[in-house]
Amino acid sequence: MATLAPPDEDAPTTGAQMRIVSTTFLTLFSVVGLVVYGLPFYYDFMVRDFGWSRAQVTSGNALSRFVIGPAFGYIAGWMIDRFGPRRLMMAGILMATIALVGLGAMSALWMFYFFYLLNALGYVCGGPLPNQVLISRWFDRTRGRAMGIAYLGIGLGGAAVPYISLYLTRHFGWRAALQIMGGIILAVAFPLAFSVKESPRSEPAARASDPEFPTQPSAVGVPLSAVLRTPAFYLLAIGSMCSIAAVGGTNQNLKLFLSLDRAYSQSESARVLSLVLAFSLAGRLLIGWLADRLPKKYVMLLTYSLVGGSIPLLLSTGASHTMVYLFAIVFGIGLGGDYMIIPLMAGELFGVAVLGRVLGIILTADGVAEAAAPMFVGYMHDVTGSYYSGFLVLIGAAVIGALAISLLPNRRLGRSRAAAAAVRVLPS
Repeated sequence: MATLAPPDEDAPTTGAQMRIVSTTFLTLFSVVGLVVYGLPFYYDFMVRDFGWSRAQVTSGNALSRFVIGPAFGYIAGWMIDRFGPRRLMMAGILMATIALVGLGAMSALWMFYFFYLLNALGYVCGGPLPNQVLISRWFDRTRGRAMGIAYLGIGLGGAAVPYISLYLTRHFGWRAALQIMGGIILAVAFPLAFSVKESPRSEPAARASDPEFPTQPSAVGVPLSAVLRTPAFYLLAIGSMCSIAAVGGTNQNLKLFLSLDRAYSQSESARVLSLVLAFSLAGRLLIGWLADRLPKKYVMLLTYSLVGGSIPLLLSTGASHTMVYLFAIVFGIGLGGDYMIIPLMAGELFGVAVLGRVLGIILTADGVAEAAAPMFVGYMHDVTGSYYSGFLVLIGAAVIGALAISLLPNRRLGRSRAAAAAVRVLPS
């Protein structure tokens, strides 16, 4: 007769879960907080030193996401579902490190694009995708709070990087500053990623015993083809793409807007950028807490409303310091929840077993939107001499995203539809 493992061996321990949260926190702090939110700080230096346009300095992120996302996003998700997130996280951290060192040494536009491609690959392999799956494997009832704490790493990294970059650029120049940042990323993120455990030893048994997820086994058995047949998948993809476009288009152009259009000093610009990410910390905790207590669809709508409602503050007459700081607060809270709520919603609708592949597709689409929006807004400024029309487009994108999310099914309906689709495609 087969023997059953004792209950205390099935469920992940608190200490093991704390190590998972620590690992994802430091990885997101480095690969996303320091890199993704840090690189726009250096755009105005590149414009001044190389004579590049705003569209060019924002196009590195855009072109790299266009190439890397569609080519590797689904593959990365498949590898995570098949082999686990650990190896991919380590590779991503190494690639992000090399990318920053290379960007600090570049001397031509082609080098800028090459190292941005490597940085995008590092983001796919070591950024939100593997970390979201890792948290989803280890947590059920407190998944929203765990994701919120892990995503604090992005907020803390993004809030700290303007001041870190300001100090490093003043003392060593912007090139050496980028290379030092690469070393910081390797030292902070790699050790824990190297030693992390892929999943609890008996994850299915632990999840099946969770009273909050009584229908989860049906969702776990859903193949990807069944998920792709549900309208909810496409509504989630469209909604997240539109909102991420609004976030990315605003965030990637914010330093340029403040420094070159509004003549803010480097210190003033750093203060605003840091304020955005500081309030994103509150946003991550708030959205994670709400997601464990309220229907995730409505939490998602709240997040998208904060993003779309904050951008008009930059278009107010004169964009005074008061309005800019108010923007930083509201946008920061929305920013904090925007990226985090997507995997929570996907996990609720489609289950954990296919989450890597589902997020591989959705985050790839989000990455394309996040990359295209900043370049488009920068191009609009190059043509019109103002950010007004570009920011209006971003507001419209946020509204469309909210409309798509409002059409999502509730939790019970979403799971029953996925299970029904699975019955139709699975052999009897």
